[in-house]
Amino acid sequence: MDRGRISEFIKQYIQTDGKLQELRKKASLEGVPVIREETEAFLRCVVVLTKPRRILELGTATGYSSIMMARADESREAIIDTVEDWEIRIPAAEANIREAGLSGRINLIKGDALEIMKSLDVPYDLVFIDAAKGQYPDYLAETMRLTRKGSVIIADNILQGGEIMESKFIVERRDRTIHKRMREFLDMVSNDERLDTSILPVGDGITFSVRCL
Repeated sequence: MDRGRISEFIKQYIQTDGKLQELRKKASLEGVPVIREETEAFLRCVVVLTKPRRILELGTATGYSSIMMARADESREAIIDTVEDWEIRIPAAEANIREAGLSGRINLIKGDALEIMKSLDVPYDLVFIDAAKGQYPDYLAETMRLTRKGSVIIADNILQGGEIMESKFIVERRDRTIHKRMREFLDMVSNDERLDTSILPVGDGITFSVRCL
């Protein structure tokens, strides 16, 4: 089964509004990664279904996914805290959020995601993890502190282009730390009795977890 062909087939049926299409095209031209279209469609459905009042996003990039989640929120009242530490990306993200008319609902927090998380104390209904892959286990530990029963936790890019399925000895040496840490994260998120977790081959792979305790 050709996953590439399947992905292209699915994309034909994904509907995205004009503003988001513009942002995706701009990010592509500038070489800035944004969430894959299949992941976007899934995440949008999660927002519509769960109606989160408070969202935490780790990894802002251009602001694409936070803007998408804010626009998916039918109540137009959900507050999104999004964290980014790469200073070169922050001005563009701020401009995109402002131009989308969402400055009042999307709070762009500048700094290291893990350190910022440690300074937070409000419970979140939805946490979207899409920052430094080698820190996913650390993010999860703080995420459990910042969520409660019924909260949803989604982590992106967990398949690492398929490398996560390979032996660490096949993976290039420079990527072995990320490989090891992502395997640790998958063990943690799958075996934590406080979570019901599904690993889904959506985009580059996601974990979808619901806090049951």
